[in-house]
Amino acid sequence: MMWKIKEGFNKDEIYEQIKEKVLALKDFIPQIRHIEVGRNITTSINAYDVVLYSEFDSKEDLDFYLVHPEHVKVADYIKTVVADRKVVDYVI
Repeated sequence: MMWKIKEGFNKDEIYEQIKEKVLALKDFIPQIRHIEVGRNITTSINAYDVVLYSEFDSKEDLDFYLVHPEHVKVADYIKTVVADRKVVDYVI
């Protein structure tokens, strides 16, 4: 998942808030095998500001995560501070 933070927001503050909220999900959702949040370091006009990388053991675990109430609360917050997002879910 990648997000572009809305113009007018302090990108450093929003990044820290997103990171804190997303990483806390590990305490509520045991199906998360790995989760990390990173900040863009390039100056490309095409770059997004924040990236989420997560791993699950199965598609069912991902589906459980997506509808979990704690995830929904975090997603609702993120929707208020981002202008755009991109997502790719894949199986190795």
